[in-house]
Amino acid sequence: MSSNLSFVLNKPNDVSFEERPIPKLKSPHDVLVAINYTGICGSDVHYWVHGAIGHFVVKDPMVLGHESAGTVVEVGSGVTDLKKGDRVALEPGYPCRRCPDCLGGSYNLCHEMVFAATPPYDGTLTGFWSAPHDFCYKLPDNVSLQEGALIEPLAVAVHIVKQARVQPGNSVVVMGAGPVGLLCAAVAASFGATKIVQVDIVQSKLDFAKSFAATHTYLSQRVSAEENAKNLIASANLGKGADVVIDASGAEPSIQTSLHVVRMGGTYVQGGMGKSDINFPIMALCLKEVTARGSFRYGSGDYKLAIELVAAGKVDVKKLVNGVVAFKDAESAFKKVKEGEVIKILIAGPNEKVETELDTSVDPAKLEAAKGNTGCC
Repeated sequence: MSSNLSFVLNKPNDVSFEERPIPKLKSPHDVLVAINYTGICGSDVHYWVHGAIGHFVVKDPMVLGHESAGTVVEVGSGVTDLKKGDRVALEPGYPCRRCPDCLGGSYNLCHEMVFAATPPYDGTLTGFWSAPHDFCYKLPDNVSLQEGALIEPLAVAVHIVKQARVQPGNSVVVMGAGPVGLLCAAVAASFGATKIVQVDIVQSKLDFAKSFAATHTYLSQRVSAEENAKNLIASANLGKGADVVIDASGAEPSIQTSLHVVRMGGTYVQGGMGKSDINFPIMALCLKEVTARGSFRYGSGDYKLAIELVAAGKVDVKKLVNGVVAFKDAESAFKKVKEGEVIKILIAGPNEKVETELDTSVDPAKLEAAKGNTGCC
């Protein structure tokens, strides 16, 4: 008998396993997916610890998880592009498809978005997940299901880099060397950026970044934003500043430094989420005529491109994974993410046969890269 065992958040720091009914298809355009692997995002951990993110508050028990890949086990009568047995990456949110934002091509901004593990909607740390077929992306033969579970954070990075309008030959500075920052650097490289500077406050994180996608690194100092910017520009030989600066940290000092690093007429994108309100160098923004953009989750074409980047070998997401744990060990996996012991750890679905395969003996730089991450989605 197939299990729909689910990992449920009851209240902050209180989780349990609960056997739930297998979902029924709500539409002829839906599919039922057996979940094989799920990653843990910073937002999952935040809900686990605090029970809320901003105005999204867990009021009733909620299944966690939204970074998943699985296998199609049932298709609706109106589905023609997927079949039973297909391996898919799940885009964990789907919009109304009718509002001005959806019709204008920005469905990620839809006010009626149903997003996994965002109250009041359940997530994907479960046995089976029902979703619209067009938000389930078939994986090429050379992309594994474990890699498929990492398409979600990669799609976040793809959206950020697309918001930055990165062009071949650009210089790009990425603030923060957590998973999304690392992936932003890799995506920028695939877009043709020739100089990619990763910035962080921990040297071992930068050591890993240099082995992943960055061409240069900069260890941020406890000095003013202007002084850090000056030193960063000089160390990476950025001339009058970087063409593009991406903040993937959400940290106020990084954001302030970013506006002093970007060149006249350059582009700044805010991808990391931190405090709701910060002190912001608005004068630098104005005097440089900087183009500033926000970035939220992912939109049209981002998942498709993320999969293509992995399939083509442009982004090696496997390097970020420390290991896989059985479903019964989900809570211990959350603890490891919270404590910064892993960059990415995957939880096998309850019907997936797997031995615990957690690698805690990897290069300390890889482990250190997990610490201080900010959820970007």
